[in-house]
Order: sequence, then structure tokens, then C-alpha cells
Amino acid sequence: MTFGAMVSGVGIAMDSIRAHKLRAFLTTLGVVMGTSTIIGVGSILAGFDGAITSMLRSMGGNTLIVFKFRIGMRVGNLTPEERTRKPLTFELARAIAERCPSVEHVSPYLFPGRGIHMARHKAADYYNLEIGGTEEGYAAGGQAEMISGRFFTDTENRHRLPVAVIGEDVYKALFSNVEAVGKTIDVNGHHFQVVGVMQRPSASPPGSSDNRILLPYFTMRKAFPTAQEHMLVVLAHDGRVAQAADEVRTVLRLERRVPHDKPDDFFISTAEQMIEDFRRITAITALVMVVLSSIGLLVGGIGVMNIMLVSVTERTREIGIRKAMGARRADIILQFLTEAVVLTGLGGVLGMLAGWAISQAARFAFSYLPTAVPVWAVALGIVVSVGIGLFFGIWPAGKAARLDPVEALRYE
Repeated sequence: MTFGAMVSGVGIAMDSIRAHKLRAFLTTLGVVMGTSTIIGVGSILAGFDGAITSMLRSMGGNTLIVFKFRIGMRVGNLTPEERTRKPLTFELARAIAERCPSVEHVSPYLFPGRGIHMARHKAADYYNLEIGGTEEGYAAGGQAEMISGRFFTDTENRHRLPVAVIGEDVYKALFSNVEAVGKTIDVNGHHFQVVGVMQRPSASPPGSSDNRILLPYFTMRKAFPTAQEHMLVVLAHDGRVAQAADEVRTVLRLERRVPHDKPDDFFISTAEQMIEDFRRITAITALVMVVLSSIGLLVGGIGVMNIMLVSVTERTREIGIRKAMGARRADIILQFLTEAVVLTGLGGVLGMLAGWAISQAARFAFSYLPTAVPVWAVALGIVVSVGIGLFFGIWPAGKAARLDPVEALRYE
């Protein structure tokens, strides 16, 4: 088919669409829905991926998080073996600090245990706290940047002084933007003096609350004597993260007496590892997106095939005239395939506009979610919409090309 014939075919297709606007729109509705799903969900996933990736990398490339099982983003529940693992201990943190030359600092982080934790100041209450006990070095890893006041000191930790630093949202709820440093708060019946207010961490999921209250480690042990669960925050020397991870793993296996033929009974995580876990989960979401959008595209493709069969029937006499004037079977096939591609292509364009509108609406509704229409989603939308036209237009085009010109000319 020459370029002129292709332009002519596009013109014929546009004339047919203008003559049957409602029919054309309903025909391509499935393509519109499928393409808009790809663009809309793809943009939300791309924005969420950017936000989570930036969040995790802001933890610092030299930071290792050690817990007794994989935490954060994971697929599936804990295994029976994971549920029975012994908690990490303060002594393990000291062993790592003493025996791992690639490690700059280790901060134990003690969790208070299950239950509803509450903070109170005068008549203001704040529930669902994240209470943790740690050491002065925890702030050195960039996990606790201060808005006002200071982080607690090693002296306050060793003397078990009742001091605390609080998260930004806890501060706003309890003090309503009034100076908090020097004030006393009640946490689960224990009184602590606020020495600092922490800035919301950059390493936090979009839209999450900063409901942290951090206490000196030994103060935490005194206030919550039954607490046992530890997390270890390990800061490696620059450029020695891999060596630090190997050293930490060796020390933990020796201290926890893990047989050489058994897997680790703990988990060491880095920012890059968490990013891989997150992207493994989003890959499943993307697969579900493809399945859902393919349903709409299948419906749209069947509609296109149906309308093209109707078009072949309506234009039987025209096909006979073209064949009588010398048109080849290939010319007829290409003409009807061009019309099918134009039809689905317009549906794809409408779907992209709808998907872009979805991404903008998501950005407006969730200002913390920086949605962005990815190039791969646009390319996939174009390829899929054109492919639908080609695939479902083959049968009607072949039927038109097989018509006998004499019988077609007699058709009324």
C-alpha cells in the first residue's frame, strides 16, 4: 500500500467514525478503559516507587538494620520457625561493636512490647505511639534530626534519667505548637521530661504520622522491664557496607550458636534490599493491573471486530467495485486493518487522556504521592491499542478480501 493509499484509508476511517460517533465510542470503550488503567495505575505506581525509593535510600547507604526476621515489605506470613526465634539482645550489639572492624557504631533499639501506648500532657492525649529505647549514637545515623532541643546523651542513658525526645506529630497533638522542651509528659503512667522534638524522618512512608517517643535505652529498660524485642541499627564505615554485613552475620551466627548447615535465624537488611523487596511487591501489583486492563482490552477488541464485520457487510458493494477496478486482496486487507487501527488508536488516545486525569486526581487527593506518567506506560498504551486493532481486525479484513467481486456487485 502506498502512502497516498494509507492516507486515503485513514480518511475513510475518520469519515466512518464521524458518521457513527456513538457506535464508534461504544466500540472503543473497552480500549479506553484498558488503556486508562495502564496509564493511571502505572503513574501511581511510578510515583509511589519514587517516594518509597527516596525514603529508603535516605536511611543512608551505610546503615544496616538487624532483626530476628525480615521486617518491612514482605510477601506472606511468618513461618513457624520465624515465630519461635529468640529475640536479639543488648549483648549482641556490644559483641558486634567490639568484634566488627568495619562497623562504626551499633545502636540497640528496644521495643516496649504489644499493647496500646498512650502519651498525655495536661488535657491532651495521643494514642498508638511508637515507643523505643536506644542510645545517643542512634541520632548519628541521621534517624533523629531535631526541630528543637537536643537528643539525649550517653550520661542520661547510663544514669537512667527520665528524659525523652518526641516526634513531630506527637508534639503537635500534645503541645499545639507551644514550646515542648522542658515540659513533662505522661507515657503509660511514667513521667518523662521532653528534651527535644524530632523532625518527621525523610525515611518514612508517604502520608505516615511521626508518632515516635524515644527514651534512653536503660531508661526504657527501667520503665518497661518486660520488654525483650530488640532491633540493631548498625552504621558501617564508608565503602565497607558489604564487609560490615559479613562481619555482623559471622558474629551473630557464633553468638546465637547457629549450626554451619542451618540458615540464619536473623535478618540483615539494607536500603537496597528493602527497595528490592518493595519492587517485588509492586511487580505483583503491576501484574494484577495487566490482568484487569486486559479484560477491558479484550472486550474492546471484540467490539472492534464486531463493528468491522458490520462495516464489511455495509460496504460489500463498495468492495466489489474496488475489486472490479483492480484492487488486490492485499489492498482490501490493508484498508480495513487501517480502519481498525485508527479506531483503536483513537480509543488509546482517549484512554491515555483519562489515565493522565486519574494520575492528576490522585496527586490532588494525596499531595504526598508524587504521581508521574511513566514513558513505559505511554509506550505500552500505544502498542496495545494498535495491536488490538491489528489482531481483531484481521478476520473482518480477511472476510472482505475474500468476497467475490461479481457477488459483491450484486449485493443490495
